[in-house]
Amino acid sequence: MSTSAPISTVPLAFDLHKPAKPVADRQTSPIIVMHGLFGSKKNNRSISKVLARDLGRYVFALDLRNHGESPHHGRHDYSAMAADVGDFIRQHGLKQPTLIGHSMGAKTAMAVALREPDLIADLVSVDNAPVDARIKSDFARYIQGMKKIDDAGVTRQSDADKILEPYEKSLVIRQFLLGNLHRPESESATQKFRVPLDILGKALDHMGDFPVRDPSAARFAKPVLFVRGTRSKYVPDEVIPVIGQFFPRFELVDVDSGHWVISENPEAFRQAVVKFLESKD
Repeated sequence: MSTSAPISTVPLAFDLHKPAKPVADRQTSPIIVMHGLFGSKKNNRSISKVLARDLGRYVFALDLRNHGESPHHGRHDYSAMAADVGDFIRQHGLKQPTLIGHSMGAKTAMAVALREPDLIADLVSVDNAPVDARIKSDFARYIQGMKKIDDAGVTRQSDADKILEPYEKSLVIRQFLLGNLHRPESESATQKFRVPLDILGKALDHMGDFPVRDPSAARFAKPVLFVRGTRSKYVPDEVIPVIGQFFPRFELVDVDSGHWVISENPEAFRQAVVKFLESKD
């Protein structure tokens, strides 16, 4: 779908993590955490609680459109997701939040920053960059396997896992994908995927895109932290100059991990984020 079409936003589901010793109210300088493709707010529960504890700030963990408990919509691209997040910030009266996004959530956060820079204070981009890149073919394969599970009418996650195994060898990734299963009808034992597989399947070709093309027309001159996994290929050295053009005050931290930085090395990620945000106080 054309990104120039008018954007119809959706209200985003969220979990609010309250710090034990808040330094401000929930509307002042909160943190907003956004997941990647096939993720949800529940994937960010642990890191959200830890950041709320360490920084004394309220943390909103979001479900982006077509994920988790947020509404489904036929349009799934970064312009639409950024518009959803901008509306979320305004509707909840949030002042100068920090955005933290992983992968798809990172590109969403960067798009918000470049399109509405006055809306946020700073951002953390986790293993993604403001460039067009080919999305890994793994994701198309995952959707094939997930559709087979939907068609099979499984009642147990172990059965779903057997169907998915030929499509993904890693048990950790299979468990992550199968976290999207739920029972849509309370009286039925049949499990289905909560995410709209057809919509996301059609959107895959554009999930590697970045909607802002010209750094001379859109820059975010506030602090930005880029965290990349040392065993990931999503933020290669050759894109660092482009990062600097869009985000002239960026910092870069390498974490010993693959693409799933937060789950693979949560302590190194926590330290990098806390250091970055505390240095801004």
